[in-house]
Amino acid sequence: MSAPVRGVIADDEPLLRAQLRTRLARLWPGLAIVHEMENGRGIEDVLALHKPDVFFLDIHMPGASGLEAARLVGARAHVVFVTAFDEHAIEAFERGAVDYVLKPFDERRLAVTVERLQARLASRPPDIEALVGALAERLAAPTPAAERLRWIKASVGAAVRLIPVEEVLFFQADDKYTRVVTVEGEALIRKPIKELLAELDPERFWQVHRATIVNVERIAAVRRGHKDQAEIALRDHAETLVVSRAFTHRFKQM
Repeated sequence: MSAPVRGVIADDEPLLRAQLRTRLARLWPGLAIVHEMENGRGIEDVLALHKPDVFFLDIHMPGASGLEAARLVGARAHVVFVTAFDEHAIEAFERGAVDYVLKPFDERRLAVTVERLQARLASRPPDIEALVGALAERLAAPTPAAERLRWIKASVGAAVRLIPVEEVLFFQADDKYTRVVTVEGEALIRKPIKELLAELDPERFWQVHRATIVNVERIAAVRRGHKDQAEIALRDHAETLVVSRAFTHRFKQM
């Protein structure tokens, strides 16, 4: 009997790692997940110790991202990018070097990925340096107006909700998640503030703190608060937002 294919999953969310592992076990009994990672750190050690054939790498992880990890993996293993952002995944797929898995996981799409991986295992993993560089540039570039974010795909309990951006009062970084606050409540996403800022309409959404982006149309008042720092009062919401001194200039003429 042939040895099992050896796989590694890297994702900073334990629940998502477990979901992917369970679905892969169903679809690919010959795959053994030999290691799991919270971020891309320690890739060289994982390669040396576990000798994986396949890496499932979340593009967005704190510490060391999936793109940074993929650069280190190089042509030593096949790479599958795990992402919540279709445009990045589709670009990677169209270049033909790697496959992708979208969050939330769809078992039919994952089955297609498994079939492609099984077919590619007989060949040497491709050199993905050019692809990773192109994806990194795309992630860093400002989003054109035509491609600005219109919907937020967020977790609300065990469900995934699509929130129109115009309904968002503010975004606020909270540990490794970002809060998405609306009049109806709040949800969590794992997209960093920096990336959100690049994708949102800059006329509507302003950064007012290193951890906060506010929907300007939802501001009721700006007043002087503790230690003379500006504070934002929102329409239809009781929470007050602190404006850091680096961003107070935005409100000088309001």
